[in-house]
Amino acid sequence: MSEETYEVPQPPAAMPGIKVPVLGTGKMGGILLQAFLKNNLLHPEQIVATVAHPERAVALAAQYSVEVGTDNVEAAKQADVILLGVKPIQVPGLIQEIRPALNPGKLLLSFAASVKTASIEDAAGMELGVIRAMPNTPAMLAAGITALCGGRYVSEAQLAIAQRIFATVGRTVFVDEKHMDAVTGLSGSGPAFIYIIIEALAEAGVNVGLPRDIATQLAAQTTFGSARMVLETGYHPALLKDAVTTPAGCTVDGILELEEGGLRVTLIKAVKRATMRAKELAAG
Repeated sequence: MSEETYEVPQPPAAMPGIKVPVLGTGKMGGILLQAFLKNNLLHPEQIVATVAHPERAVALAAQYSVEVGTDNVEAAKQADVILLGVKPIQVPGLIQEIRPALNPGKLLLSFAASVKTASIEDAAGMELGVIRAMPNTPAMLAAGITALCGGRYVSEAQLAIAQRIFATVGRTVFVDEKHMDAVTGLSGSGPAFIYIIIEALAEAGVNVGLPRDIATQLAAQTTFGSARMVLETGYHPALLKDAVTTPAGCTVDGILELEEGGLRVTLIKAVKRATMRAKELAAG
C-alpha cells in the first residue's frame, strides 16, 4: 500500500529591501507585525510602527524590537508599502496627514472596514496603488482568512505583495470590491456566530451530563475538525453532512431539530444583516 503524503505549509518567502510601516498599530496591526517577524517575511529593521501615544510606542518597541513612533509622516516617507491600521473614521484624516510623503510608486494597503479604495485614492489626490483587505480575528493564530481587492491603479505585482503579507496570518482570497461588504458580513462577523454555535453545543453537552470543560473541548474541536474537512477535502458541506447522517441514526434526529428551530435560516439572516450594516457604514 502506498504511503499517503501531506503537504506541509511553508512560511511566505522573505521580502527584502522594502520598508513597511504600520500606521495605527492596534489589535490587527499588532497581529500582522508579529506575523511578519515570526514568518521572517520582514526583518525588524524593515518595519516601522506608529501609535498615538509615546508611552504606547515605548511598550510596543520593547515587545517587538522594532522602531515605533508617533510620527506618521516620517514613517510614510521611508515606506514602500504603507499599512493603514487606524479606525475607519480616522482614515481620511490619516491620508491627508501623510499626503506630502506619498507618491505614485507607493502602495497603500488598508484593513479599515468599509473604507472604499476610491475614497483613499481621492484623499491621496494621485494615481497610486490602493488595496483594501478584510482579515478576521483568527488571524491571531494564523488561521484567519483575508479578502483582498484592488483599486483603480493597482498593479499585479502590488496585489502579489498584499497576498504575501496576509498569507502570514492565514488564507487569502481576491474578490471584486462590490463583494467586500458581504465578506465583512460573512468572514468578518462570522467568528462571533461560530462562537455562539460552539457555546450552544457546549451548553447542550452540559445539559446531557458532560463536565463543562470536556463539553467545551468536544464542541470546539468538533467545529475545528469539521471546518478542516471542508477546506482540505474540497467536498461540499452537504456531502460531508450526509456522510455523518446514517439512516435512522442519532444525527438525523438532531438535524430535524435544527431545521425545525430555523438554525439555517437564522444564520443566513445574521450574515445578511451584518452585510447590510457594513453597507450602511461604507455609505457614511
